[in-house]
Amino acid sequence: MRCPFCSNEETQVKDSRPTEDGTAIRRRRYCPDCSGRFTTFERVQLRELMVVKKTGRRVPFDRDKLMRSIQVALRKRPVDPERVERMVSGIVRRLESLGESEIKSETVGKLVMEALKMLDDVAYVRFASVYKNFREAKDFEELLGELSGEDDNGESGDS
Repeated sequence: MRCPFCSNEETQVKDSRPTEDGTAIRRRRYCPDCSGRFTTFERVQLRELMVVKKTGRRVPFDRDKLMRSIQVALRKRPVDPERVERMVSGIVRRLESLGESEIKSETVGKLVMEALKMLDDVAYVRFASVYKNFREAKDFEELLGELSGEDDNGESGDS
């Protein structure tokens, strides 16, 4: 693994352990040239996924881009980062288990919306406003009506 500080190709692994959710291996590394320390993560990739955009353009699936878009929706929300990591890993597993090497961007967006809806309503609305390209206030009103309509159908927060 190349050192991100000095580009030395000969770094050493000092510690390896699985992440809490068991979907990756966390490795602490050390560079003998510059004494830099850094962390890498190793994940299983079942297949090379391509995302087909609405325009028909194909781009490689990027887990980090998925994580960044979800983090933008969750900005300043009280959600544990471990839950977000598990959610993203779950979305990636679902995409890989579809059995297709090419996945429509709409499919990715729908999976993210489903997951965010269960995780945080505010993040769900934020993501939906971009994903569904909201243009005016009534778009928000309709989505919020759907959310509050679910609560009226017996899904209250009381146990």
